[in-house]
Amino acid sequence: MLLELARWLAEDIRAFNVFSYITLRAVLAMMTSLAICWSFGPMLIRKLTEYKIGQSVRDDGPKSHLTKAGTPTMGGALILISLGLTTLLWADLSNRYIWVVLAVTLGFGAVGWVDDWRKVVDRNPKGLSARAKFFWSSIFAAGAAIYLGLTPQVPAQLDLIVPFFKSVAYPLGALGFMVLTYLVIVGTSHAVNLTDGLDGLATMPAVMVSGALAIFAYVAGNAVFSRYLGVPFIPGAGELTIFCGALCGAGLGFLWFNAYPAEVFMGDVGALALGAALGTVAVVVRQEIVLFIMGGLFVAETLSVMIQVLYFKWSGGKRIFRMAPLHHHYELGGWKETQVVVRFWIITLMLVLFGLSTLKLR
Repeated sequence: MLLELARWLAEDIRAFNVFSYITLRAVLAMMTSLAICWSFGPMLIRKLTEYKIGQSVRDDGPKSHLTKAGTPTMGGALILISLGLTTLLWADLSNRYIWVVLAVTLGFGAVGWVDDWRKVVDRNPKGLSARAKFFWSSIFAAGAAIYLGLTPQVPAQLDLIVPFFKSVAYPLGALGFMVLTYLVIVGTSHAVNLTDGLDGLATMPAVMVSGALAIFAYVAGNAVFSRYLGVPFIPGAGELTIFCGALCGAGLGFLWFNAYPAEVFMGDVGALALGAALGTVAVVVRQEIVLFIMGGLFVAETLSVMIQVLYFKWSGGKRIFRMAPLHHHYELGGWKETQVVVRFWIITLMLVLFGLSTLKLR
């Protein structure tokens, strides 16, 4: 019975020529990655618990976090597995942008995996050294930057697009584009990693930003829509809609287990990879400034750390925030963890909607 049903379904899909419809494949990719996370999440959590791969909690942080000690971490591997399998299943594998984004995402995920493994399994509190983490992150980001910078399909791919203006774009040239691409990928990756400090805090904003980037990718890859909305036409960029859909599904599937109180944390393996994925997609569709707007939460979290460190050194030990990153500042100010998370989600939603408005407000 099931085999017969599967045969009929396969015949219907072939007859419908599903691969000619990007939007349908994006929806199917989202559903597939979500189903993979739901199916394999409990098993992964059991294995992580069995091998005692638990999170260590800093004792100088909010006291409410001490109860999180021992919660399984490195759950971001579930996101990468579902994202990778789903993309390979539904995306056009002859599209070079798919391979670039996948390579960067998995590369940063590998860096995060090594860091998490050394911290949790090898009991090395330093994990991967900051220098080594920066080096390997730079290798993957620079590789993508060089490849994209040397093989533009249209001249507009080397321009910095300014939102809200139809005809304002700054030619960067190949070198300038490579530098910008490198900074966006590395910066976004570490910004998401800094934000990942509360249950679900980084996951849902990453899903929302990814969903918005899916729309930008679809528009950029469609000659008619891109001309109408005044954005650069990037041949092949529309295929990234499938990747973004898969990322949304994987993120939502992981959030099922990561919502308060979290059953599993994503760890650096997930946070670094998610940030790198968002940065790379934004670069391909030429929406770096819009990513800065939509990912305002990630920007604020990063700036809070930078400001705190600089002011601490300059003032001889004084602090601006009660604790950095920013979410801890509000926790120590009396907000409950769930309040911080949901309010930050609402802020991100407003920023994403504002970013999407740049498609029309030109």
